[in-house]
Amino acid sequence: IVEHPAAGYRKIFDTVEELNEPIPAEISGVLPPWLQGSLLRMGPGLFEVGDEPFHHLFDGQAIIHKFDLKDGQVTYHRKFIRTDAYIRAMTENRVVITEFGTAAYPDPCKNIFSRFFTYFKGIEVTDNCMVNIYPIGEDFYAVTETNYITKVDPDTLETVKKVDLCKYVSVNGVTAHPHTEADGTIYNIGNCFGKNMSLAYNIVKIPPAQKDESDPVEKSQVVLQLPSSERLKPSYVHSFGMTSNYFVFVEQPVKINLLKFLSAWSVRGTTYMDCFESNESMGTWFHLATKNPADYLKNHKFRTSAFNVFHHINTYEEEGFVVVDLCTWKGHDFVYNYLYLANLRKEWEEVKRAAVKAPQPEVRRYVLPLDVHREERGKNLVSLSYTTATAVLHSDGTIWLEPEVLFSGPRQAFEFPQINYSQCSGKKYSFAYGLGLNHFIPDRIVKLNVQTKETRAWQEDDCYPSEPLFVPTPGATKEDDGVLLSIVVKPGAERPGFLLVLDAVELKELARAEVNTIIPVTLHGMFRPKPSS
Repeated sequence: IVEHPAAGYRKIFDTVEELNEPIPAEISGVLPPWLQGSLLRMGPGLFEVGDEPFHHLFDGQAIIHKFDLKDGQVTYHRKFIRTDAYIRAMTENRVVITEFGTAAYPDPCKNIFSRFFTYFKGIEVTDNCMVNIYPIGEDFYAVTETNYITKVDPDTLETVKKVDLCKYVSVNGVTAHPHTEADGTIYNIGNCFGKNMSLAYNIVKIPPAQKDESDPVEKSQVVLQLPSSERLKPSYVHSFGMTSNYFVFVEQPVKINLLKFLSAWSVRGTTYMDCFESNESMGTWFHLATKNPADYLKNHKFRTSAFNVFHHINTYEEEGFVVVDLCTWKGHDFVYNYLYLANLRKEWEEVKRAAVKAPQPEVRRYVLPLDVHREERGKNLVSLSYTTATAVLHSDGTIWLEPEVLFSGPRQAFEFPQINYSQCSGKKYSFAYGLGLNHFIPDRIVKLNVQTKETRAWQEDDCYPSEPLFVPTPGATKEDDGVLLSIVVKPGAERPGFLLVLDAVELKELARAEVNTIIPVTLHGMFRPKPSS
């Protein structure tokens, strides 16, 4: 386990300026000649406005980063997304729209009456799309977890337009982690108002690019509704699982108190973070639904002990079971409580002390039996030979799940997981790639063999990598034949930001492309291959 006494990681939480044009990178090593295209990444780039700081990791204003790989040359570019949140903040030189953990205060120039009326206009929801970017049809959208997504031009990085998903489907927001099928069909999940004013979760389907060139977003539809365990308190949902035939939704004990949320905005200084609470008694529920036709399997009541989950690794079916691999954090205490910037910018010993109190990370495999018979009460229903995960039917009809642990290290998380998505999504697989968090600080890239539990890692002194994206070698048949791409920050170096290219088999460095600018933390992104001419 590496230590970070110099606290160089603070630099990834510093404001940067956008670039006027792409800058050239200096390449060392050898880039695979087939690797042509753009790495697009989203994250926060502005951590204060005027003299008002943003408080939480998920509050900084969205900036899009691009490493372009073309004919052996690499350039780097970045631009702030022109969201309403960003434009208004820059215009008024203050935080105007409340973010995840930072409250916007009323305009000090207005008198008490106009301020009073502003409150009754309702909630201004942020469009600060700093979490991820993905294609819908022929277009590219930067996203967060609200109902607003932002169309961007992946070539120029210009902001094109803001889109309100509420115009097309009944959702309060959707996750930044949709699933995409081979033909471009997209599925996502978000909470909504269901029957008789209770909360529920809708699974939304967006069709692929249309022959008549109409916008697929406008043809979005809700295909399925899943119930909430608590009427007025939906769980926080960050991702979900999907196989060829099933959806898996994990309902965690981190809840959004909707009444608090709705009343919060009329109280000065309340944020999204203030509306989360933990249900200490529910544990964690797994919901299963069929995909075609879409149907909620309400008699399969899967339960387990409390954990937080943000990222599903993969989900697949085998021999009458659905296998669900997750990055979990033990307990019901909300992990985001530990991601305030003040915590992440502390001295190393302080960072470590704080992480000790936080929920502990673990990669887990849960196995859900599809076939459940009343007479099998009390015995383990899982008959897959290669897993120790269990599922036991109780007398009340619930099925209690116990996981198999695939990876666990004290305060060492395997997070931001990626797989060979085009080959293995929804199918049995061997390898997951992730970002190693050391007391929440990203300091290594890890490859996990989910079958043998062996790990490999790439790590370098004073280097802070980001989520590794897997790009398969063209025509490859082996699952790990390809490269991993990660943006790495090395604060003290002459060229402190670089694109790292690793061989995905052994995690050996193939090349790096260094630029003379620091690059702040990025969350998620995608590789856009150069269109074949």
